[in-house]
Amino acid sequence: MPNSAAHRLADFAERLLGTPLPVALRTWDGHRAGPAGPTVVLNNRRALRWLLYAPGELGLARAYVSGDLNVEGDLTETFRQVRALNPVRPTMRDRAEAVRLALRLGVLGPPPKPPAEEARLRGVRHTLARDRSAIAHHYDLSNAFYQLLLDESMAYSAGYWTTGDLAQAQHDKLELICRKLGLRPGMRLLDVGCGWGSLLVHAAKHHGVHAVGVTISAEQVQHIRGRLAAHDLGDRVEVRRQDYRELTGEPFDAVASVEMGEHVGEENYPTYAATLFRMLKPTGRLLLQQMSRGAVAPGGGAFIERYIAPDMTMRPVSRTLAHLETAGFEIRDVHALREHYVPTVRAWAATLERHWSEAVALIGETSARVWRLYLVGGALAFEENRMGVDQILAVRPDATGRSGLPLAREWT
Repeated sequence: MPNSAAHRLADFAERLLGTPLPVALRTWDGHRAGPAGPTVVLNNRRALRWLLYAPGELGLARAYVSGDLNVEGDLTETFRQVRALNPVRPTMRDRAEAVRLALRLGVLGPPPKPPAEEARLRGVRHTLARDRSAIAHHYDLSNAFYQLLLDESMAYSAGYWTTGDLAQAQHDKLELICRKLGLRPGMRLLDVGCGWGSLLVHAAKHHGVHAVGVTISAEQVQHIRGRLAAHDLGDRVEVRRQDYRELTGEPFDAVASVEMGEHVGEENYPTYAATLFRMLKPTGRLLLQQMSRGAVAPGGGAFIERYIAPDMTMRPVSRTLAHLETAGFEIRDVHALREHYVPTVRAWAATLERHWSEAVALIGETSARVWRLYLVGGALAFEENRMGVDQILAVRPDATGRSGLPLAREWT
């Protein structure tokens, strides 16, 4: 029907974009417009109200998370098709037409209340208290949920894919980190932002180190202590609920920090880098694995910043290297792992779909929809080179400039 809500919306969108809709549209009245294939379903008028008050990514995310908007068909392909459109800045005339169309469709009304899953942090960014709240928002969601989503190692970072499945890729990533750090029995390792203890357990079991891990997530500390007891590692591994700014004591033989620097913030990164340097012995090695992004949306975009990682900051890898060099480190190797994150995230997404009902039982349907959106969008961001991830190996030279590293790479 040419006068249906679906056709009116499709006609407006196509005039605005200057191109046919890449995906179909079905509205609350049961009518459909657009090509065959994936279909965006507006379950009610409130789905459009989200977009009216928060045009773009945030409005779409709120509509999807709340269940007012669904996608029938391949969600990844829908994302890919929509992202391929050239961005359009609506004119005043376009906005006026949108309001008239909203009036005709009965869409106008008060702004919907954002889903409870959105982060609502208070206080100055990157203070100790606010950082604890930001980390708790994501990492204290549910240990049981992360056990469902991740492999047995509980590694929540890019794997290293050569052969095998996700578990093998995570094992190989952990082993690669240990080899790059040159770990040997009896050495002392510090893991800053240790997650659920994957590197701590691997390094202690397979390389005989004594390790200390720090995290500000209460749930992660609880989980790690259980793992240490199960693996009989309590005498060799210690976990503390501690911020990196609170680290003191004797320096370590090696330091690792795996996908934690994104949570530090640009203004605090010099302190973070200086702390890593201070906690490392001369000729000791640092392995930093960190996501990167260009100047556009360094926090990951409106959806990531509101629902996943509030206050997160990603920077170009060159800026991270500059911070490390300013702190006194010598950069020895940069290993791009961007392509490795694509199968990692898609493996997590596949697990989520296989265990959807269990995930919903653990965290609720709205949070599960947040995660579905997050994983699908994240995999595409790495695939399309809008985000990267790198392993950076650096060393703290001694007073004479000696690095202590061999002339040839020993981890390849």
